[in-house]
This record gives sequence, C-alpha cells and structure tokens, in this order.
Amino acid sequence: MPYQLVPVDNPTAPLLMVSARLRSQLVYFMTPPDEPHVPPLQPNDFWIDAAHSAQWLTDGVFELVSPLDGEQRTVIELSEEQEALLEWLTTHHIQHIHVQEVP
Repeated sequence: MPYQLVPVDNPTAPLLMVSARLRSQLVYFMTPPDEPHVPPLQPNDFWIDAAHSAQWLTDGVFELVSPLDGEQRTVIELSEEQEALLEWLTTHHIQHIHVQEVP
C-alpha cells in the first residue's frame, strides 16, 4: 500500500509518495519526540531534524542503533528512496511530516 507524506511545516511543498517499506523506515530518521525542540506530534506525525537530514544526505549513509544493544551501531548506505526522502525534506525545508495512506 502506498503512502503520501504531507509537509506540515511547509504546506506549499509538494506531497511525497512513498512505499510501505519506506513508511516503516521513517522511525530510523525521526527525532525522538522528547527532544526539547520537537513540538507535540499527532498520530502518524514525524519530526525529522533538518540538520540530520542534510548530514545524512551529504554522507550518503545513516547510523542505525541495535535495539538489542544500544552500544552497537551499524552504518547503512541510503537507498534511492531514502535519498529521495532526504532530498525532498532538505529542498523544501521540511521537518514536520504527516503520513497518510493512499487508497
């Protein structure tokens, strides 16, 4: 099932269509909701810090922390779809997104 990302903090930016796979991977990129600069979020909303988006896009990789061992980090190369997401976020200055299912 496809999804669309709605830019909450830049309503003039275009929507971005994403796969179910990328939808499930948004948690890799989201800023923890308890960070002081993250506003209260609604269900299906994500905050992805602009500085992190730009860094991941520049590096072409991101780090994933093992859920079993917080000390273990794995560097993962961005997929084409992940790269497209980060380009969309940085190009349109988006940090706050809402995920909607596309029927």
